[in-house]
Formats: sequence, structure tokens, C-alpha cells
Amino acid sequence: MNMADTGHANTNATTVFCGTLVHSTASKPLDVLGNFAIGFEHRNGKILFITPESDLDEELRTRCLSADCVTYLTDFQFLMPGLVDTHIHAPQYVYAGTALDLPLLDWLNKYTFPVEAQYKDIKFASEAYRRVVKRTLASGTTTALYFATLHKEASLKLAEIAVELGQRAFVGKVNMDQNSPDYYVETTEQSLKDTEWFVKQVQALQNPLVQPVVTPRFAPSCSSTLMKGLADIAKKHQLHVQSHISENIDEVEWVKELFPQCENYTDVYDKHGLMTDKTVMAHCIYLDDGEIDVFKNHGTAMSHCPCSNFSLRSGVMDSRKMIDHGVKVGLGTDVSGGYSPSMLNAIQNCVTASNTISIMEQLKQRKNYQHLQFAEAFKLATLGGCEALGISDTVGNFEVGKEFDALLVNLKPSDSPLDVFQTEQYSDSKEDMIQKFIFLGDDRNIQEVYVKGRRVKPFSDDAANGTAKKV
Repeated sequence: MNMADTGHANTNATTVFCGTLVHSTASKPLDVLGNFAIGFEHRNGKILFITPESDLDEELRTRCLSADCVTYLTDFQFLMPGLVDTHIHAPQYVYAGTALDLPLLDWLNKYTFPVEAQYKDIKFASEAYRRVVKRTLASGTTTALYFATLHKEASLKLAEIAVELGQRAFVGKVNMDQNSPDYYVETTEQSLKDTEWFVKQVQALQNPLVQPVVTPRFAPSCSSTLMKGLADIAKKHQLHVQSHISENIDEVEWVKELFPQCENYTDVYDKHGLMTDKTVMAHCIYLDDGEIDVFKNHGTAMSHCPCSNFSLRSGVMDSRKMIDHGVKVGLGTDVSGGYSPSMLNAIQNCVTASNTISIMEQLKQRKNYQHLQFAEAFKLATLGGCEALGISDTVGNFEVGKEFDALLVNLKPSDSPLDVFQTEQYSDSKEDMIQKFIFLGDDRNIQEVYVKGRRVKPFSDDAANGTAKKV
């Protein structure tokens, strides 16, 4: 069977793809396996085997599998792991691509808080959240770490939509009890009560792909009582924690004024019990070496959001430094501070950010800085994101026993935004094709998306209309 010609409609209990596989391993940020076969079971979504194509017939005989379950990829298709967005504000998607004229704190007050306050309307929230989950899935994001809003019912709706459409998601009801607009703020008691309600309701969905995450917006908007209470909830339920840290110079100075008893921004979260091995902190631009050591020692992860950092003119995070310090690092879109919901854009901006640091180092006559390579940025968006979220034993690359979260990439759809050359004078290698997809491709090149073995793109008519069955 040729997928490019016939599409994929396999109804067997096991599916096998044969062609080029691309993923990251502990030792290789970009590992290209040509002429390999990968099989996964639909019942549990797990990878059964990975083998060279030359051994496929024997593998099929051993497992009593029919050749009908095999789909052969063309030379212009490949499989890669799903992309992992470790920081995205789902409610902000409605104005993504606009409102990038102000620095962070002014931007929050003029654009973000007024829009997020509208999510008290559950009908509006449902429509907006359905669009963002569909858009991110279409763009290849199989796992997303979402901020929602203060509204518990609307936040639960985001979790329900992720379940319905099949995305692997961590969803957080945002918490803010101070330094927030009168129209968009909670009392401490209500914030903690609503968080407990939200956690229990998401857990009641009984879907292992969608989990609640404790979400203090950032230190300035949370009192000490609230942060300690949220840390207790996270510990009680063994939950992930997400927040922001050191995104903007004015923000860092504000935190110093608000928490004079703490040594620095990281110490604020640490003293309140929020720096754990299940915590992901976004931005991390202005951390000193001592703060970075706290991240490493606690196993706390960083979400690098380069598009947002450039767009809001916040600064440039040195991902090379963080990686060399042994800190877990993933990539985030930070919609809508980041204007694009595509993780391909995050990879592109990650490379640009590292190149920018390299230029700055050269201007200081420091010429030994090693800028981040494309392959390393690819790893941050796949396996690295899973490591940041503590799920790399389940997904992130192609290993037997892991769940099949994957993208089928087609470099030659009829409307492809990129061109591949195979001529006598010039011929793209497999590595060239992969790199072209990362830097020039978009959702038109993402032919199919799988989460735990379930095909979630193309969308079924039921899923598009909001009537798909929950699984």
C-alpha cells in the first residue's frame, strides 16, 4: 500500500509503517533510521517492534500478522515523534498574531486579562478551546501543557475537549489572588477551593492522557498563603506544577519588592514548596547560576519560549547554558505572547535565539560558545519536552513498549510550502529533507497525527462537530 496515493484506512488490530523513522535518543539528538519498520497495537497504543525492513517478513510471521497491516511510505514521507508544547495559554489563542506592541506587564493588563475574563462564558470558552486543541493537533502537537483561566468550569471544558479530540494534555486552572484587575481576581479561599474541585473533576474523566496541573500564574499575582496552599494540593495529589519565572526585567524587580525576604525569584517558589521534580517553569531568562543550580537539584524543568521572548522583547534565554548545567529543558509556544501555535516555529526560534546568544558572545570576544544545532532543537521539541514533563518513559521517541505518539510527514502534498530536489545536479539527502520540513514546512506537510496509537488527524466528522466518543 502507498499512503501518498491511497490514504491510510487500516482496520487491523496492529498497524505497521515501513520507511524512514526519525527520532531522538539519549545519545543522538537526531537519529534517522532508513528502511525500517515500526509496528504498534491499537488496543493499548504501544509500539510492538522496530526492525530493519529486511527482517519485516520474519517479524510478521513470528507475530502471525498479515501483510495487509503494512503501509509502505514513499521516499518523501517519514515518521517522527509527536511535538510537545511545554507552555501554551489556551485562552489567548483567540488573539494570537496580534497585540505584540507592549512589554509583558503592560501587555497583560491591556490584552490578556480582559480577554481571559471573558471565559466566564462557557459557550465562548467551548468554541475557543475546541479551536485551539484542533489547531495544535493539526500542527503536530500531540502533548500540550495548557494554562486555562480562573474559571473552573471553563478550565474543565478544555480538559474535556482534549479528551474528546485525543490530545495528550496537562490542563491547569489559573490561580491569582493579588495584583490583578478587580474584574479578574479570586479570593485565596475560593482559589484553593476551586482548584481542588477542578483537580477532582479532571481526574473523574478517568482518561490517562489528560491530567490536571497546579497553576499559580506567577509570583506577583499569588499571595504566600495561596502559593503554599497550591503546593499542598500538588503534593497531596502528586500533580505537576506550572508557572512563569524571570521573563522580563521589570517583572524580576517587582518580585524583589514583593518578596524582600527571599533571595531571588527562584527562592520565592522554593520557599513556598513549588520547586519540585514535577514543576515546569516558563522563560527562565534572567536566572543566575545559583538559581539554575536550584532547578537542577530539584529536578525542576524549564520551558524555553523563544518566539514569545522575541515578540514581547523580554530577552533571550540561553538554552545552551541550561542544557550544559544539566537542567531539563523543553520548548513552548507561549501563545499568544508567541504568535504561532506551531512547535515548528518554536524550533526555528530556538535556533535563532541560540544564534543570537552566539553573536553576542562573539562581540564580547568570547568565541568558544557552542550555539544550539538544529538537531538539538528538534530533540527539545520531542524527547526533551517529554523529559521536562516526566513522561519520557511513556512517549518521546520510538522505542518498543512506548506509546505511539507520532506524525506522518509528507514533503510532497499538492500544496506543499517547500520543494524537494532529486536531480542529477542536486539531490536532497534524508537529513536535508527533515531539516527543510522543520524550517519550511507547516501543517500541510503533516499528513497524519497519532496519539497513543489513535489517529487524531485527519479529524473525523464527529470530532469536528463535537460529537466524537470519549475514549
